[in-house]
Parts: sequence; C-alpha cells; structure tokens
Amino acid sequence: MPTKNPRVNIVVEPLLYSVMHDLATSEGISMSTIARDLIREAIDLREDVALAAFADRRMNSFDRKVALSNEDVWK
Repeated sequence: MPTKNPRVNIVVEPLLYSVMHDLATSEGISMSTIARDLIREAIDLREDVALAAFADRRMNSFDRKVALSNEDVWK
C-alpha cells in the first residue's frame, strides 16, 4: 500500500532488533510503528530536557526585586 509519509531506513544491532520485535509482537503492531513510536518518544524526552534546562536558566536568573507583581502586569 503506497504511503504519502516519508520513509527512513535504519540499521540496528541484533539485540535492539530483538527487543523491538518483541514489543511489536506483544502489542500487535508492526516493527515500523514501534520504531516510529520510539523515535517520537525519544524526541519528546529530548524536548523535555531542553525545556527543563531553559526553565532552570530562567529560574537562576530570576530576581524578585526587579520582577513585576501580578497587579503591575494586569494593570
């Protein structure tokens, strides 16, 4: 069945292939779907790490003395 989505070919180690195969079999989905879902989860995790680092930098530079109060913001 043709697809409009781009395709990616990957090479994995035998152990990783075995784990992916077991996951796909136990969930009743294709290896391609497992690979896509795992890649999506990895990207989400990296995004979470980057946003947490950004939040830490913001928190470390926060100075209550110069911050606006809630009242000042909503005037």
